[in-house]
Amino acid sequence: MEILPDHADLAKVDVSGVRRAINIGLLENERLQPGDWILIHVGFALSKIDEEEARAALDFLEGIGQAYDDELAALRESSIDRR
Repeated sequence: MEILPDHADLAKVDVSGVRRAINIGLLENERLQPGDWILIHVGFALSKIDEEEARAALDFLEGIGQAYDDELAALRESSIDRR
């Protein structure tokens, strides 16, 4: 969304509707601007990516979440060792 003017190594980003500041120091050689897609891990920008790669990553992460939710639901419904 924006590079913070008082901290050149920080940017405010929007991750699925959640806004937060991340460290962009690892991308000091990239030309970053609002609207860019960035791969983030634990508060650090790791790389600048294109929208297609960003969509694929989001779809993958959402799929993992659904698989986990499905596994928990199946576990709750199982009849093994119910006492």
